[in-house]
Amino acid sequence: MSTDRSRASGLEIAVVLTPEELSESLGLRRTVFAEEQGVPLELEVDAMDGDPRLTAGVVHLLGRIEGTAICTGRLDFADTPAHVTRVAVRRECRGRGFGAELMEALHGEARSRGIRRVGLNAQLHALGFYERLGYRAHGPVFLDAGIEHRAMSVSL
Repeated sequence: MSTDRSRASGLEIAVVLTPEELSESLGLRRTVFAEEQGVPLELEVDAMDGDPRLTAGVVHLLGRIEGTAICTGRLDFADTPAHVTRVAVRRECRGRGFGAELMEALHGEARSRGIRRVGLNAQLHALGFYERLGYRAHGPVFLDAGIEHRAMSVSL
């Protein structure tokens, strides 16, 4: 994985370029979403999770500290508006700013593609996190994989 960004925190965030790196990202997502939150794997993994060399319209990012994967997320820019999806941070690393660093990197990926507005569907417990990043909620609460969410968006 080529390192695109190295942070003062020691977090290195890079674009996922190989199937092996994608497998690492998916493993972290499986831990956070399937094991911790009970999301069925068939809902967690989708068509956007194919070989990163062949899957168009999506970019996955993976954050590591000293080689250990601690956060991941993806930007789906195949449709308009672009969406940030599958943001996950390893449990023991939460609350230390890594999620915000990951989101900053995802926003940078969006800007590099000329995208000026990004949406996401936030779990209700995470609304405050995204609001601190400038996102604003809109629309009603809805269920996704049995978890309450709200749509949010931000101008970049």
